[in-house]
Amino acid sequence: MDKTAMVLTGIFIPLLGTTLGAAMAFFLRGELRPRVQKALLGFASGVMIAAAVWSLLIPAMDLAESAGQAAWIPAVTGFLLGVGFLLALDLLIPHLHLDADSPEGRPSGLGKSLMLVLAVTLHNIPEGMAVGVVLAGMLSGGAISRAGALALSIGIAIQNFPEGAIISMPLVGSGLTRRKAFRYGFLSGVVEPAGALITILLTSLVTPILPYILSFAAGAMIYVVVEELIPEAQAGQHSNVGTVGAALGFALMMLLDVTLG
Repeated sequence: MDKTAMVLTGIFIPLLGTTLGAAMAFFLRGELRPRVQKALLGFASGVMIAAAVWSLLIPAMDLAESAGQAAWIPAVTGFLLGVGFLLALDLLIPHLHLDADSPEGRPSGLGKSLMLVLAVTLHNIPEGMAVGVVLAGMLSGGAISRAGALALSIGIAIQNFPEGAIISMPLVGSGLTRRKAFRYGFLSGVVEPAGALITILLTSLVTPILPYILSFAAGAMIYVVVEELIPEAQAGQHSNVGTVGAALGFALMMLLDVTLG
């Protein structure tokens, strides 16, 4: 596979995960059971944490060391900037967190579901950035191999599947047709390939700071996990289901990255 085909594959694999998840609106009735939703959210959390470590932070430190820099400087700096960036977005752009069932002044029904679409769409941006910077690192001949870049794309696609389902199925329950619910779920994932492509184009101009950009994407992903996914997976009863899901997701992504990378 040449580099162009590899980049296109890496960009669109995560969107495939969202699309397949959104397609569950055609096959399942009603909303996901709470236990299933917790397991999927926990699984997505584990995948993203492992991807942030093995696919982003470790390559960032390897790139820094190969350039004669202290490995921890870009890792820590970029990571904190990524967390700060997502925190600023949360403060500046009001949106609904994934705890969509909270009764405290939150809308209900279709309005709540549509706000959930906006929230997940916003949080897909750092995932697209992560894919973009890893592919840019592969193109630059740095510490990221083709297999490593592919592992991250597959890992994000895996965690996008439950996100797509969690978006589309409540929309069906709120009264939308299955086709419209699928469309909303699909569109929530479109920002990922767009963000990845833009990041690749920008990163090609700033290759010397690639370790910082990789770490920035890791920080943004961890923020999403800690702020959104884990609290929802642990809320209410059966929190152990979310914990088991997180462990399985982490183990699977670690396996993919270590064996393929």
